[in-house]
Order: sequence, then C-alpha cells, then structure tokens
Amino acid sequence: MDNHHRGRYQPGSRPRIPAPITGTRRHACLAALPLLGAASLAWGIDVSVDGVEDRVEANIQAYLENLDGAEYTAPRLKNEVKSRAGEAMRVYGYYRPDISVTVTIEDAEDAEDAEDAESEETDADEGAQTADKSVAISVEPGERVHIETLDISLAGDARQDEPFIQAIEDFPLEEGDPLRHPPWDSLRGKLSGSALERGYFDWRFDRKRMEVRPYQQSARLYLAFDSGQRYRFGDAVISGSHIQPSRLQAMRPFDNGEPYLARSVAEYNQRLAETGWFRSVMVRPRLDSVQQLIQSSSGSRNGWWQSATGQNTDAPQESRGKAPQLEREALQSTMRLYRQNHTRLPIDVAVKPAERHQFETGVGFATDVGPRMRFSWDQPWINRYGHSLDHDLYVSAPEQRFSGTYTVPLEDPLRDSYRLQYGIKNLDDGDTHSLEGTVELARRWKFDNDWVQSVYVRTTYEDFTQGGESDKVFIYYPGIQWTRTRTRQQRFPVWGDRQQLSLEYSDTAWGSDASFFRLTGDTQWIRTLGEKNRFVGGISVGAISTDDFDTIPPSLRFFAGGDNSVRGYSYESLAPRNDDGKLRGGQQMLTATAEYQRNVTGNWWGAAFVDTGDAFDSWGPDELNTGAGLGVRWVSPVGPIRLDVAHPFDDDDDDWRLHFSIGPEF
Repeated sequence: MDNHHRGRYQPGSRPRIPAPITGTRRHACLAALPLLGAASLAWGIDVSVDGVEDRVEANIQAYLENLDGAEYTAPRLKNEVKSRAGEAMRVYGYYRPDISVTVTIEDAEDAEDAEDAESEETDADEGAQTADKSVAISVEPGERVHIETLDISLAGDARQDEPFIQAIEDFPLEEGDPLRHPPWDSLRGKLSGSALERGYFDWRFDRKRMEVRPYQQSARLYLAFDSGQRYRFGDAVISGSHIQPSRLQAMRPFDNGEPYLARSVAEYNQRLAETGWFRSVMVRPRLDSVQQLIQSSSGSRNGWWQSATGQNTDAPQESRGKAPQLEREALQSTMRLYRQNHTRLPIDVAVKPAERHQFETGVGFATDVGPRMRFSWDQPWINRYGHSLDHDLYVSAPEQRFSGTYTVPLEDPLRDSYRLQYGIKNLDDGDTHSLEGTVELARRWKFDNDWVQSVYVRTTYEDFTQGGESDKVFIYYPGIQWTRTRTRQQRFPVWGDRQQLSLEYSDTAWGSDASFFRLTGDTQWIRTLGEKNRFVGGISVGAISTDDFDTIPPSLRFFAGGDNSVRGYSYESLAPRNDDGKLRGGQQMLTATAEYQRNVTGNWWGAAFVDTGDAFDSWGPDELNTGAGLGVRWVSPVGPIRLDVAHPFDDDDDDWRLHFSIGPEF
C-alpha cells in the first residue's frame, strides 16, 4: 500500500506558476543583499520596498538584483519592476497584490517622477535611460492563497525507505496553510535527489501539479512519486591497475548485493586515491543507456554525482562528450516502457598508475637550525602487492639525517600495515654531539575514530658526548604509540587538534645497555571565533625513569626552548646542567603555550603569545621559564610563515629573541 499524505481533491484551473528563488540561487541572492547599495552604483538603480514582511521583501530584492537600470527608460523600468515584484510575491502565496512603482531619475537635470511619465518611448529618452534611477515599491499584498487540497503519495521500494518517509513527514505545509513555493520545490528536490543517491534509477513523478485559483485564494497540490526498484551493488570491474585486483576489491566499503548508495561509491573512490598507488581514479556505476540519459538530464543539481563518479556535470558540453542532454520530461514515456529485469549494478573502476619514482626538494630557514634543505625520494609502489619505499635526506648546520621507510600494506592498506624504518643522524649542537643509527619494525592500525596505534621494536646505536660526558650504547626496546591528528583546511587550519602518547621500555635483561621506562605525551589544539579570531594552545610532557641516567643517550633525554617549545630562549637551551655549566638534559619535561591570533587583512595575521616550560630532574620545579611576545603570520602559498619577537622573563641576559619558521603548527 502506498504511503499517503492526502486531503480533499477537486478539479481546478492551473495558472502559470512562477519559478521561486530557492535553493542555491536564493541563498546567493540573500547573501548579495548587503552589497546591494554598492551594486546599485554600477547598475544605476536603487530599490526600496514597503508594505510586506521581511522574507517577501528579500525575495523581491532577489528578483530585481540583476536589473540594470541603464537598459530601460523610466516607463519600461516601471513595468519590468512591477512584473518581477509580482512574480516574487507569488512564491509566498500573494497572487493578487496591488503594486505601486515609483521611478525617480536621480542625475537628470530636472528630476521628475516617472509616475507621471506616460508618453511613449522615443529616442529622446536616451538621456534619462543612461541616468541613475531609484525605484520605490509600495505593496498592498491582498488576500493570500491557502492550500485547499494536499495530496502526496509514494510508490515503489521507497515506500519502506526511511529518508523518503522522513522527507514527507517533515513537509511543513498542511491543508489550510498559506501557500509557499519553497517547501514544495524543496520536497520535489529531496525526493529526486534521494532517489539518485540511493539507487532508484527508474524513478519518476506520476503526478506533479500545483493548481492555483487566485480569485478563490485556494491552491491544490498533487505529488505522486514512484521510485521503482532499488538497485544493489554488483561486481566491481577493475581496469588499468598495476596492483593486484584482489587488494582493490578488499578496499570496497560495500558488498555485492547491498543496496546502492552514492556515498559508498564516493568513499571507494577516495580510498583508492589515498593509497598513493594511482595517478587518477574513477569509480562509477555502470548504467544502461536510458538511465545514463536520465542522469545527464538531471544536470548539476545533483552535486553528489560528480563526487561519486568523477563526472563534472558543470563542465562545458565539449568536455563531456557528445551525449545528448534531454529533459527528464521528454523521457518519461520511455521510462514507463523501459524496466530492468535485474537490479544488480556493476561498479566500474578505472585507474592509472602513479609515477613509480617521485622526487621532491625543499629549502627553508628557522632560527633554531638556520638554513635547511630537504630531499625526498618516494616510491609509492614497487611491486604488484602495493609495497612502498620512501627516503628522506635532511641537512642543516646542527643536524644531518638520512631515513627510509619500507611499508607492507595488509588487507586494508589505509588502516593496517607493517613498517620497517631505518635511519642515521648526526647532531652537533652546542653541548650535544651524537651519531645515531636506528632500525625499527612496527605494526600500525588506524581506527574509525582516527586514532592511530603503532606497536614497535626499535634498535638504536648512539655514539655521543653530552656536556663533556661520552659513551657508546646499544639499546633494544619495544614501545607503543597512539596518535590522532584532525584539521580543517590543511594550509592554515581554522580548527584542529593533535594528541600523542608514547610508552617505551628497555632492560639490560635482553642485552640492552640501558634500563629505562620512558613516557611522552602532548596535546595541541586550534580553534577560531568568528572569521578573524584564532586561538592556538598546547601542552607537552615527558619523563624517563632509570637507575643510570648517564647511559641514556641525548636522543632520549629532554630539552626545552626554541621556535616550537618555549620562545624567548634558544633551541634546546633549557635543561639541567652539570658542574661545568654544560647541558646534560633532563629526566622530565613540561611545556605549555597559549597564543591568540587576529586577522589584520587578507592573509596577514597578528599574534600575541605566552610560552612556559622547562626540562628538569624532578617533578614540581620551583619556577618554569616563561617567555612572551608578539608575532606576524602570513599564509603564503607554501604554508604559514611565522615571525615572532619574544622576551624571556627568566633569562639573566633579559634580552629579546627573534623566532622565524615556516609550516603549520602541526
């Protein structure tokens, strides 16, 4: 039995129904209203409306927004404004208003009221035609049309589908209510849009009619929607892949036989793109010819279609091929005859391999390390199983390092993998001299809540001198780490946060040269208030418990200070010192930062900040080192560039320090 929303039915006449300014167009119109005054200078027309409620006035303004006064003489302008205002009022049920329009020529030598200008247009009107004009509209709305009959019905599989049922239940109009076009148009859009999103490709309106009798102030609305059968996912047919098809099949967010959902197709497309294996990815349902024509006739009103299939329905016709673009109404008779005997919809997956070798170079500068250079060599795939290999070379004055990562993806390449990481680093910075080599084997999981868990075993050899004390150590230790990073707008996030917690343990019982338990954790966040106020904050903690701190290499000790720690102090200058006054590093660390940023103009922001923190050998230091200052942020094409001037409050030199860095906060 059909789901029904029904009242009384009586036949009636059907006058021409104006197209309301609704949806995207209406929002654009309303957004343009604050600019109306400025726009009127360019168009030579200023509009004022009196006698109607705000939303009706807004719709009249929207209907008149692209009216160029320079193209009309005063009498013609008056008629055009009156016609458009009448159409705008019908959208809200006012079909017989009394509209009075007064056109005033602002810049004519002798301003005249166009109310009295009833003569026919001649070439002599050219001066008045090009002069600036203002329009005053006075409205007596009259009786409003009310809904006498409302008949809405569902047929097909959509009768049991919640989004369709909910769309009808949420319809705000009832019999006896004043007629408003926007909810009626919105309902039709919701039903047709939901049909395409949810796999009802044979849908149609058996009846779609609005009958208005202005002289009786009554309207009759009829809508009969037949969804037809709901299609289900069939086999995924993959072409152009250099990776084993079974690996791509395993990444599908849907199974054969599941009801079709456009967002699942889009999600599959996104998953394949995120692997890095492919230069291009296109996932789309395989529609038969009549269905394809129906999709084409829907045009750009269904934005999901582009995201789900990769087809740009807003592109010029030449770029979309020569397929005919037919109106849906022209295909209704065909659709009534054409019915699929099957509802399994194959999914076509067309991919192109990514470049096997990818290189990237970068140069930069930071006050912590001075000039720096980076060179990366990435191989997003090295075999048909999707294994990848990345190498990275980083060079600055105090630090040089070379590292590599070999990744073995598991059943879900985006969530589960094994990683073999290796690297060598040389550090020569003040009281710290270190040559370090590391090999790590890790198992990685990514969960639905965006947390990433890594369990690893690491081997490190480090030959170091810290504060005049030298040693060479081999350390073997397991660890576990949880991280989560969330941002909106990658280049300069307006919202985001990052959390990290790591636990590591080493023991001489299995041959390690040092025994320790080490914990590190940090949280950072970004929030905005309005469009011009941005807040950045963070807290970092660390601790290591050991009976022999001298065997702990510098890479595992704690230091504070610098561009990304406590500004106002030099890079890693805050830590306990030995009897000779040289840095030896701390067993604990605590830092915190709070920053307020204000947009000044365009991509330029000002900043004020306070940082505090230290590295120490026991919890609860008497005083944390604090710095504060002002800065400038420029959101450049390569990322944010930060310049800060910070004053240290706990430095004997009591001097100012400049900090410069490139890149987002996290």
